[in-house]
Amino acid sequence: MDLHIKGKKALVMASSKGLGKAVAFELAREGVNVLICSRTEKDLQVAQAEIIEQTGGKVHYAVGDVTTSEGRTSILNKAKEVFGSTDILVTNAGGPPAGSFEDHSLEQWEAAYKLLLESTVAMIQGVLPGMKDQKWGRIITITSQAIKQPVNGLILSNSVRASLLGLVKTLSNELGQYNITVNNVLPGYTETERLIQLRGDASNWDAFTNDVPLGRVAQPEEFAAAVTFLASQRAAYITGVSLPVDGGWIKGI
Repeated sequence: MDLHIKGKKALVMASSKGLGKAVAFELAREGVNVLICSRTEKDLQVAQAEIIEQTGGKVHYAVGDVTTSEGRTSILNKAKEVFGSTDILVTNAGGPPAGSFEDHSLEQWEAAYKLLLESTVAMIQGVLPGMKDQKWGRIITITSQAIKQPVNGLILSNSVRASLLGLVKTLSNELGQYNITVNNVLPGYTETERLIQLRGDASNWDAFTNDVPLGRVAQPEEFAAAVTFLASQRAAYITGVSLPVDGGWIKGI
């Protein structure tokens, strides 16, 4: 299937590793020009080289911490330098610390807000004028299955990420007139460094894969394929949705 996005320009957040990197790979395979970003230049250089080598695509990188105004400005300035305007924005961020309610201070709640919600809002604000001017855009937020079905021991993630449901649905209503789609994608258990940090290595995964109807964790490229489809012209009539890519883990209808 031709996704009709060759030559489009995509900014992918937190993309030196994990799900963000997988999304950058998949977009590059489709001929999209990609700007990857994270806080660590060495990791970005490695990711950039890998993506170019395996896809032959055009890949740039920007160093910046999305939890700070300075970091976001640096990334957005780089996007304007290499792209002019951004066609596709994929927001993404690492998860906040695990723990129960009484484990976290108010300062940790504030940090989770800055990481997950404030960074998303600010990056959308940064690219939106260009999308509106060109009457085309794709905004995709990578969140978590936890926004539909909370995960035990992840109260910060469960709570703050849920706010993205309201943000995405409201934005989809406001921006449809500009031919801009806005969607959430909800990764389930996916084989990334984050999952290993939370659950240990694969020998310890049976306890939660038993709750996944497909009986296994996802590979990052499986998740990235869903994001890339939503970023495409083929998905032009899909907006305001929160799409789980979780192997059926969410039990609600």
